[in-house]
Amino acid sequence: MPLTPGYGETPLPHDELTALLEQGLQDRVFDELMPAALDGSLPLDGLLSDDFVRDLHARMYGPVWNWAGRWRRLELNIGVPPEQIAVELRSALDTIAYRWEYTDDWTPRQLGIVVHAETVRIHPFTDGNGRTTRFLADLVFATAQDPTQLQYDWELDKTRYIQLLRAYDGHRDVADLAAFIGMEPIEP
Repeated sequence: MPLTPGYGETPLPHDELTALLEQGLQDRVFDELMPAALDGSLPLDGLLSDDFVRDLHARMYGPVWNWAGRWRRLELNIGVPPEQIAVELRSALDTIAYRWEYTDDWTPRQLGIVVHAETVRIHPFTDGNGRTTRFLADLVFATAQDPTQLQYDWELDKTRYIQLLRAYDGHRDVADLAAFIGMEPIEP
């Protein structure tokens, strides 16, 4: 749209344009990756890697932020220290993959949520952690189900959700958080 809108065109503030761009990018990435998770061409071991997490963030936010897909370099009041991000994330994802393969600790529903909760706990990026890890959880959940039919319903009580994430950080038991987050059919 030109800087001077024509008749019937409504100019949008920069923050609204950015939000529309972000949503459009997220929709595009969903349309690209969810079918691959559903048909098995995006395997669980590929999803549970720090490379995939960085790539997912870059795909979702590359046109918005020039640092998309790069680990955060600043200390925040949330997450692990920046110098520990790579090791913590790799260790967490490797542990999750091992437990999924060699134990019956989690259901597919819990597996996706534990991936989300661990990645949020580490908080690898400056921004976009929640959206990236929620989509990662959906991909993991879709891959782990047989047959795949459901995804998470992320429309929830944010206050309770944050309480449950904090509780998970303290005891690493995903049961309450997974039970709280609803499910809905995957829309093609």
